Amino acid sequence: MKQERGALTRSHLIAVAGVEFDRNGYDGTSFSRLSRSAGVSIGALTFHFSAKAELASAVEESGRSATRAVVEDITARGAGTALDTVSALILGLGRLIEADAVVRAAARLGQERAGAGPEWCGCWLPEVRALLGQAVEQGQVRPDVDPRPVALLAAHLMGGTVARVRQGRSRRPGAAVVELRELWRIVCRGIAAPQELVEV
Repeated sequence: MKQERGALTRSHLIAVAGVEFDRNGYDGTSFSRLSRSAGVSIGALTFHFSAKAELASAVEESGRSATRAVVEDITARGAGTALDTVSALILGLGRLIEADAVVRAAARLGQERAGAGPEWCGCWLPEVRALLGQAVEQGQVRPDVDPRPVALLAAHLMGGTVARVRQGRSRRPGAAVVELRELWRIVCRGIAAPQELVEV
């Protein structure tokens, strides 16, 4: 019972820290702010996380874990062709970014924090790059298309989605995903072989 309560408190602290790190960044978030937001004393906070860097690492890992789960689910289900699966991944990640502050915080902390763990993009970008390579090999993408810059463009789209959600530019639920779908549709029109145009 005590262990279960401790695990719940730890999860709560990670969720609250995700919101704070997403909103204020690593340097702009203090233990006192975190303890107030979480409704716990600084002593209770330091019982679970002895330093801000330790809590930030836990937030990053939680965000990467949630991202890996989405990638594994989408790739396991498959969405038709390799290009279809890339499209499903892009939109699935967009929905995750919009819904989960811990994921947005993981993306931000990986860029801002010295000593951060593996970059958030590392959870999904290699899969996108590999699938785009398959799409070229299978004739779904024009043969003159290099999958590496297309994957890099996907990373920029994800970064832009994170920033727009954080800044409140997409206040309506689902608005960020609608924007992302439109942008990815334009990308697909530019790279897909004529017979392989997909509905995103």
